[in-house]
Amino acid sequence: MNFYPQEKVALFIDGSNLYATARALGFDIDYKRLQGLFASQCNMIRAFYYTALIEDQEYSPIRPLVDWLDYNGYTMVTKPTKEFTDATGRRKIKGNMDIELAIDVLEMAEHLDHIVLFSGDGDFRRLVEAVQRKGVRVTVVSTVRSQPSMVADELRRQADSFLDIYDLQPKIERQSGGETRRPAPEPGVEEDDFDDYDDVFEAESA
Repeated sequence: MNFYPQEKVALFIDGSNLYATARALGFDIDYKRLQGLFASQCNMIRAFYYTALIEDQEYSPIRPLVDWLDYNGYTMVTKPTKEFTDATGRRKIKGNMDIELAIDVLEMAEHLDHIVLFSGDGDFRRLVEAVQRKGVRVTVVSTVRSQPSMVADELRRQADSFLDIYDLQPKIERQSGGETRRPAPEPGVEEDDFDDYDDVFEAESA
């Protein structure tokens, strides 16, 4: 990890993208360990977590994770998902958080030395370029170890450094009986059917 103890750092976590990356590698993330890992390497100012929420459900499978993160040092940025029906008549859930994340990165850039972006989405390449012009270093966290790779090549090339979650796994993996919550299904994957996540990975109590 290429960090300096004195530099001001913020984490920006694309929740649906990080969930998909960890799932592709076959492990669950312990968010307490994740936070502690970066806090031990630098002056971590803030950790943002972005996800969409289904507001009209009596129980949302991601709500326990959101609540735990909110009480344990993460800044939560959420918005309601939008429901629509596609051309085949299937119910779809849409909840893209890219704009919210991009605005926060640009607003925070003047207060930071280093931004850590947990996403492999190539749409963020221009965002990375923009904050680099402000003199801010950018580390992208994703993986190339999955099939297919979870990080866009153009985003990886633009970043100042790249961290593969596969290499971080021993330090951030959720251990059996751990205190933090298991990653819950993310409804924020654009145009993904939320039915795919039914009965998968309900968050465990802290």
